[in-house]
Amino acid sequence: MRVAVVTVGDELLVGETVNTNAAWLGEQLRDRGVTVERTTVVPDRTADIARVVNEYHADYDAVIVTGGLGPTHDDVTIEGVAAAFGQPVVESEEALAWLAEHGGYSRADLAEGTGEVPAGSSPVPNHEGVAPGCVIENCYVLPGVPTEMKRMFAEVADEFSGEQRHVVTVDAAEPESALLDRMDSVRQLFPVKIGSYPGEYVTVRFAGTDPEAVEEAAAWLRERVDPVEE
Repeated sequence: MRVAVVTVGDELLVGETVNTNAAWLGEQLRDRGVTVERTTVVPDRTADIARVVNEYHADYDAVIVTGGLGPTHDDVTIEGVAAAFGQPVVESEEALAWLAEHGGYSRADLAEGTGEVPAGSSPVPNHEGVAPGCVIENCYVLPGVPTEMKRMFAEVADEFSGEQRHVVTVDAAEPESALLDRMDSVRQLFPVKIGSYPGEYVTVRFAGTDPEAVEEAAAWLRERVDPVEE
């Protein structure tokens, strides 16, 4: 399963808020065997949200959008997603009924716009907040507040699955450039994906769906690099 994650918010683009939602979703999806192929941040602008969601819902098995739900002037995610699917925004009687039953909110208690979703979508209840999420075709719209987003993801998590990947890392006390020939040899010898991440030392990451091949590839390289001193 191939997924794109779209996080919405001007505050993410200027660094005022760290994009922890994208990192958390990436981990959750990886653990389910799902491949995240895009993580994109877009501003609180309807046209940008619509353009990106429209492109991604055609290219990927699913799109997860977080942020910009609610009644304030810059909460335009619902409008953007609706535009991506050519749908109007409508008031969801189902969402309002859930808020009345589980939150004790009457219509008069709610700010204007609360409970609105794209026409044709299914609302997803917000157990940690007020603004509902929704699912329309292969697009899952979640809140931006991390506690709300995580709880709402649990409502739809079972719809995300794929082939589990096995991961092993090898640390090397050598420059990354010095390892290139050996990493190339690993690629030719073993059916695994390999990546290198330099820092205080170089961490080489092996991943694949065959645990035995991943372990053998890591062992092959581990025997041929200078180890990191403990």
